[in-house]
Amino acid sequence: MIVNGIDTITVTYNLQECGISKSNVIDAMYSKEERYKYKNGEDEIHYAYWTGSFISSEYHTIGVYCSDDRMTINGSIPKFVNGNNFQGEADTYTVDYDTVGQSLNIVYADSTKGWLPVSDDAVSDVGVAPATQRAIFGFGNAGSPAFTGVTNLVNSSGVVQADVSAVGTARRQLSATNFGGDKAIFFGGVVSPGGNANASRISNIVNNSGVVQSDVANASGSVTVKYQSGMTTYGSTGQAMSAFGTNSSEANISLSNLISSSGVIADDVSGVSGATARTAVAGAPYGGDKGIIAYGYPDPSTNISNKISNTGVVASDTSGVGTARVSPGAAGYGTDKAIFAYGEYTNKVNLVSNTGVVATDTTASGTARSIGAGASYGGDKALFYGGNTDGSGRINYANLVTNQGAVGSDQSAVGTARSNLGGATYSYST
Repeated sequence: MIVNGIDTITVTYNLQECGISKSNVIDAMYSKEERYKYKNGEDEIHYAYWTGSFISSEYHTIGVYCSDDRMTINGSIPKFVNGNNFQGEADTYTVDYDTVGQSLNIVYADSTKGWLPVSDDAVSDVGVAPATQRAIFGFGNAGSPAFTGVTNLVNSSGVVQADVSAVGTARRQLSATNFGGDKAIFFGGVVSPGGNANASRISNIVNNSGVVQSDVANASGSVTVKYQSGMTTYGSTGQAMSAFGTNSSEANISLSNLISSSGVIADDVSGVSGATARTAVAGAPYGGDKGIIAYGYPDPSTNISNKISNTGVVASDTSGVGTARVSPGAAGYGTDKAIFAYGEYTNKVNLVSNTGVVATDTTASGTARSIGAGASYGGDKALFYGGNTDGSGRINYANLVTNQGAVGSDQSAVGTARSNLGGATYSYST
């Protein structure tokens, strides 16, 4: 847990919650550092230096008081506290205080809440989630009509890894997004030749190690069978959404499904007035807690977009910007912006600002294509992978996107060449 903007900290442990006793603490201190002394007639232990997993692995000057119930440590220490939640947020989050040079008094409550401030000299901002580092691309159409369930992981440097054997049902024209902070989910798609009659509502969760989980049928409740929808994260607690697409009756739809931070797909939400039903769209997050879904096919192709609020509400259409096209890829980049690229055998790029404004066309490096996928990686970068070219068929190379939104040239080919796949970011680990 990074705790920025403070100079001194007082840390109190509930020994019972930690499963240790006063004697355990004393023994641990003896084992860690020989320079110690007691104040006469008191229980306070003073160290010139301390190191240990309770606070940090670095040496620092502290004072320690240990009663039968609690241990309190105070002094000038490095600006982090290891291993436990802070106000219910994971240890991976960063907690910022308003100004530098403050003091902080925190108490360890329990394993769920973790550290709770008792007093501080400045009001703490809400913990900031760390950036995701890795990506996954999966499923798709690898032939005629060779549907596949293979996946390819992407490391934090943007290197696409070799195929991982399929776990979920092979399908194409599905979508994917991040959820729950550091996990991903694939949803929908067509499971076998025969078109819309074989569309699905299957989902597959990807854990924060990049392992694809078995199929979830989503057969209970009212989750519409669909494919070619747009997916994006939104909100501040790991929520996601699937919206638009085509249903099993071959009708374009504008309904949406919210996805909880644990990956549960909720029942259909009717499309809002003023949101054009369409398919072959793409979605990406922007602005830190919002999303955008754009482009697609209501016949003919369109360039309209729809913003997603931080509570998961789809807005009505925003007038189109850029080349109208179907099946672009999309991803977040630069921590709070989005990018749409390629689609309908073009190499057009449209950047989205952190306020959701779609910019006019620029041109990407690399081969023009359609029905590929995009995902974020490396904290603030993105890449596009796979797809179909107009003349050469399915591809298996990537194009990296800098944190300024510049799309690079074609990378070396890796994995099964395929189109109609999904891509998403996952994992806080580099």
